[in-house]
Amino acid sequence: MNLLLLEEADFVAADRVVLADRRFTHMQEIHRVTVGDNLRVGRVNGLMGKATVLRLETHEAELQVVFDQQPPAKLPLTLVLAVPRPKMLRRLFQTVATLGVPRLILVNSYKVEKSFWQTPFLHPDSIRENFILGLEQARDTVLPEVIIEKRFKPFVEDRLPSIAAGTLGLVGHPGPYPACPRAVEQAVTLAIGPEGGWIPYEVELLGQAGLTPVQLGERILRVETAVTALLSRIF
Repeated sequence: MNLLLLEEADFVAADRVVLADRRFTHMQEIHRVTVGDNLRVGRVNGLMGKATVLRLETHEAELQVVFDQQPPAKLPLTLVLAVPRPKMLRRLFQTVATLGVPRLILVNSYKVEKSFWQTPFLHPDSIRENFILGLEQARDTVLPEVIIEKRFKPFVEDRLPSIAAGTLGLVGHPGPYPACPRAVEQAVTLAIGPEGGWIPYEVELLGQAGLTPVQLGERILRVETAVTALLSRIF
């Protein structure tokens, strides 16, 4: 936890918060704080700043907070992602938040099993919890936007073209395609499929929506690896 993220419910006054949950435990066990110590803090979807420990009890801590810094800029990106295996989804939400993705669109795909949509990791509370963990890692405060699209064809045909308009549209997909571009300086709409990639029909529809297939080489990557590798290369 590189940033102590504060929720509205934590505030007992305009410049005071009281913590008694995992953040309090982290302060004690990892930071080993004492009264008078300073910590980096941020307000969820707001500014960052500094907190001073005013009171430290066995069950809670009271902090005085000042917010005077903007959070880091997000990537100019919309990430379209086929829903991965549930065991991978939790880590992906954290990774997306850590890397600075502002908007994530989860879509269906032929290779996405129906059971994947039933995972509790897609519950809004779980998504938010994992985004928070990613933001704490990156020292960011702004939660990504999440859009869930369970019908691939209507989404790609009816909504994706307007989303991708004015951006560099890319489809990460293994095959005989151009290499993924490097150090792009414009807004990007990037679609990443399930492990093994999209099926040809899906690649064709994505192309009609304005997204060009690109590849990272012959190796087939796990989705979580592909997300990190593609974003690192593009930006």
